[in-house]
Amino acid sequence: MSTYGPATGGLRLAPFRGLRYVPERVGSLAAVTSPPYDVVVRPGGQRELETADPHNVVRLILPNEPDPAARHRQAAWALFQWQEEGVLAADREPALYVYEQRDCDLVQRGLIGALRLTRPEERVVLPHEDVMPGPVADRASLMRATAANLEPLLLTYEGGGAAAEIIDRTAQEREPLLETTTEDGIRHRLWALTDPAEIATVDADLARHQALIADGHHRWATYLRLQEEQNGPSPWDYGLVLLVDSARYPLRVRAIHRVLPRLSAEDAVRAARGAFRVQETKGPLEHALGALTAASTAGNAFLLTGGEGRFHLLDRPDPRLLDEAVPHDRPEAWRRLDATVLHCLLLDHVWQVPDAPDHIQYIHDTQAAVDQAARFGGTAVLMHPVREDVVRELARQGVTMPRKSTSFGPKPATGLVLRSLDLE
Repeated sequence: MSTYGPATGGLRLAPFRGLRYVPERVGSLAAVTSPPYDVVVRPGGQRELETADPHNVVRLILPNEPDPAARHRQAAWALFQWQEEGVLAADREPALYVYEQRDCDLVQRGLIGALRLTRPEERVVLPHEDVMPGPVADRASLMRATAANLEPLLLTYEGGGAAAEIIDRTAQEREPLLETTTEDGIRHRLWALTDPAEIATVDADLARHQALIADGHHRWATYLRLQEEQNGPSPWDYGLVLLVDSARYPLRVRAIHRVLPRLSAEDAVRAARGAFRVQETKGPLEHALGALTAASTAGNAFLLTGGEGRFHLLDRPDPRLLDEAVPHDRPEAWRRLDATVLHCLLLDHVWQVPDAPDHIQYIHDTQAAVDQAARFGGTAVLMHPVREDVVRELARQGVTMPRKSTSFGPKPATGLVLRSLDLE
C-alpha cells in the first residue's frame, strides 16, 4: 500500500502495478479485449469473443458456467493460470495510465488509476442511476474470487487544468506501451505515467474536483460493498477507473434501449393507445429513428418495434395520466425524463411489466435491441438519449435517474490493463 497516500478531499487517483497481456503470448491485443461485461449481450456476442482468442478477457468477466460459484472459481483459476503461463504480467512499478481512444475524428483521453472510494455523503463521486441488487451481488462474488478489478469504470469530471495538460503532453510526445485497433475500428493506445512530480501535479489538480459516474454504477456499488467487508485499511479502499476530463474531451451520450421479451409489439401498441399518440412510422430503422429524434424535441417519445420491419412512434403522452403516474416528490427535470415516463407510465401502469430481468432487458446497441425483440417475439422500446448537462445537474442534486437511463462513451476496452489486489 506504499503507493497510496493519506485520504484527502476530492478525487484521489493512485498509481498501481497494472496487469497486462504479454503481446507475444496472444494472437493480438485486439483479440483479447472485450466491451464492458454488461454490453456483451447481443446474440452470439460472448461466443464471438471466446473464440477470438483462448485468452480473451471475456473468460474472466463473464465465465461460461451455469452455476455462479463455479463461474467465479473458473475466472479466478484462469486469472492465476494466465499469470503462471506468462500470458499476463504485472508492470514493474506503479503507474497511472494515460489511455487514448481514437475513432475517426473523435479522440478521447483520460487516466486509468486506482480511485480512493468515498461514501455517498461526501459528494465526491456522483452516481446518477439506481442499481439492481442481482448484478451487484454477482460482480462482488467475481471480484472476491479473483481479488481483482478486471475492468475500469468510466468517470467524467469538468477540469481543464494541469492533469489534462500532462495527459495530452504524454500522448503527443512519448511512445505508447501498447497500441491496437479493435473490431469496431477504434484505435487504443496506453502510456505509463510514473514520474513522481507529474503524479503529484495530477493529484493536486484532481483533489479540487468531483466526478460523475458515466458508466459502471453496479461496479461502483460493488466496490463500496467490498470495502465495507474489510476490517481496516486495504487495497479494497480503491477501485479501478478511467477518469476523463469532459472539459477537454466531452463524452457522447446515447440511450439504452429496453427489450420486453414477453410482450408482443402488437399488444404493446394496442395497450398504449389512449395513453399516447400512436403513429405507424416507415422504416428502415434509420428512418424510424429520425422520426423519434424529431418527436423528442417536443417532449417524451418512444419507438416500438417487434423486429418485423414495422415501427410505431409513441409521443404526446396524456397529461392527466402522466401526472397521476409520475411521483411528485422529485425535481421537474426528473419527472420529464423519458426513462421516468417509460417506467412509471408505460411499464408500470399501461403494460404492467414486472421489473425483473426475465421481463426487461437493457441493450445498448439499437440494432441488437431490434434483433433481440425479433428473436423472442417481444417488443423493443427504442429511446432518445438524454443530455449530459441534465444528467450532471440531477446528480449534483443527489437525484438518481431510473436505472440504465444513459450510455456514455466511448467506453474503455476491457483487457488493456487489469488491477490485481494481490500485487498490493
